[in-house]
Amino acid sequence: MKVGTGVITHPRGGLNEEIMERLVEDIVSLKERGKEVILVSSGAIGAGFPELGLKKRPHELPLEQASSSIGQIKLMSSYDRIFREKNTLCAQILLTREDIEDRERFLNARNTMLSLLRREIVPVVNENDTVATDEIRYGDNDILAGMVTLLADGELLIILTSREGLIGEKGEVIKEVPHITPRIKALVSPEREGKGGMESKIKVADMLNKIGIPVIIAGGKEEKTLIRIFKGEEVGTLFLPRRKKIKKRKYWIAYLRKVRGCIKVDSGARIAILEGGKSLLPGGVTAVSGRFQPGDTVSVKDEKDREFARGLVNYPSEILERIKGKSRKEIESFMGKLPYEEVIHRDNLLILDERGGEEWNSGNP
Repeated sequence: MKVGTGVITHPRGGLNEEIMERLVEDIVSLKERGKEVILVSSGAIGAGFPELGLKKRPHELPLEQASSSIGQIKLMSSYDRIFREKNTLCAQILLTREDIEDRERFLNARNTMLSLLRREIVPVVNENDTVATDEIRYGDNDILAGMVTLLADGELLIILTSREGLIGEKGEVIKEVPHITPRIKALVSPEREGKGGMESKIKVADMLNKIGIPVIIAGGKEEKTLIRIFKGEEVGTLFLPRRKKIKKRKYWIAYLRKVRGCIKVDSGARIAILEGGKSLLPGGVTAVSGRFQPGDTVSVKDEKDREFARGLVNYPSEILERIKGKSRKEIESFMGKLPYEEVIHRDNLLILDERGGEEWNSGNP
């Protein structure tokens, strides 16, 4: 679960420990019912900027990072004290995006979290803002929460925010979203609500739904929100998954690494991948963009520029530019035999949208 800055801090800065205590009480109650909980907590910058003599949250990166370095101590001190009062231990885990992109560091972080959970210790995760800026740039730890859900093989992500859920056009809380459509995205556009906010939460919900994990966005300031969710009450907005969960390695390929480039393919290659379960061969490639190296994650798009897959590429972009659209015999005639027949092997390829882009997301919200 992820809790936002607006939930656990006061408008003028500083921690709202009354809400933090209610939150911890709910987490401990869920643990007593056999649930394993990982807490991704924002709030470090909000807790720290008053200590710098600032009257409001700064927007300059050095001041944000300085505020975070002060506030992280305050944040974890409060969590440590409150959890101990409930006879429960918590542990701090600070991550950067690079920790998750690197396969070995990803597995180390995963093993640490699982080890803590086995010992009934609650991991409290935040981004290491003194050396990374993803949390500040990408939306108040929402992206990080999605990555942690994947890293720990979570079954559900709950995002607690200052809103009651996704708000519809008439001001109502939308209870359930089976597909994230253009209409849903319009409800959270930056033009409508400013930078970040609900927009980043919808992006995370879309990412997790595509690989089989449900997401709930609910109000974090209301009492017993978590308990009510697990009692089956309609709390907040439920985003439904579109498929069964996929293999851990494939979601690491598709979602936990930066996309370094794009490969466009013709209709024949698209059909072979989607319907035939085939690898991507050079002959089906029509265009290459970006600069990437073997082992990088790339986006695979169709002729209408719709992304439908991601995978680990076998060749650098400059080589792929030379061999695109060509058969194996044609390639061997001017380059000799290459080490790989496939541009992306099927084992390293994850299908995102079987129907491609917004066509897959069509219909009523």
